[in-house]
Amino acid sequence: MPLRSTPESAFESVSGYDYPVSYQSVGDLEMAYVDTGEGKETFLCLHGEPTWGYLYRKMIPRLSARGRVVVPDAVGFGRSDKYTDPTEYSFRLHYEAFERFLTELDLTDVTLVCQDWGGILGLTLAANHPERFARLVPMNTGIPTGDQEMPEAWEEFRDFVERVEELPVGMLIQEATTTELSPEVIAAYEAPFPDEGLKAGARAWPDMVPRKGGGDGAEMTRAAARRLGEWEKPAFVLFSDSDPITRPNRDPLREHIPTATEQPDVWVEGAGHFLQEDAGEEIADRIVAFVDRT
Repeated sequence: MPLRSTPESAFESVSGYDYPVSYQSVGDLEMAYVDTGEGKETFLCLHGEPTWGYLYRKMIPRLSARGRVVVPDAVGFGRSDKYTDPTEYSFRLHYEAFERFLTELDLTDVTLVCQDWGGILGLTLAANHPERFARLVPMNTGIPTGDQEMPEAWEEFRDFVERVEELPVGMLIQEATTTELSPEVIAAYEAPFPDEGLKAGARAWPDMVPRKGGGDGAEMTRAAARRLGEWEKPAFVLFSDSDPITRPNRDPLREHIPTATEQPDVWVEGAGHFLQEDAGEEIADRIVAFVDRT
């Protein structure tokens, strides 16, 4: 099981994300994370495919004015350790890494801010450890149980990731945003992946989504979905209006989590799949307001 980490020199040109980086051992792997701000509130921000903690850079200043903000890079992404063989990755590997991260840092009273795979894993984590979570903010994500058909746009994306020889991470992120990204921003998203071997995690995640006829981890997400159906703490479902893949998940998720309909019925307008990139400051303000009213 070849294991590598991206050289720190690859991140030298990344700007706008100049926070000290810490590392936490999660078994044989090291997870990198940013930990900034202080206060009784803790925001745990989880990214998805194929991004890293940099995705939250527009939100951190506003969230850290309200409390502590912890932003880990998932295994295989950012500055965290990476397997170079896609078959080394599994739902359980990612889940147990985040679970170990949560308990080793002893995070409590957590407001979970999660998107894409950060939501699939984060919501499962919260369902299994409700004593550590105070609130949920799922964004452009879901808790797939292995029963659903996936949208055509997602099938095309998965097929592209599987067959393309060189995975164009920056292009994928640009295609899933509504704003024009600068060359510097695209380079920052590509920084963790200076060669194809380091992209194994990004190649593995799409096909891992639990769905009808495929994926991984459905037994875990199915149990988590049942628990979330009895969730009693505040939840604020915050989706963008211009994401063709996850937009249909929004209303079912909002109706499934019992407390979600107690919060404002909001769509983030004009934002794509990576709404943190398109509307980060607006989202952060809405999350702070959610914390204040609950």
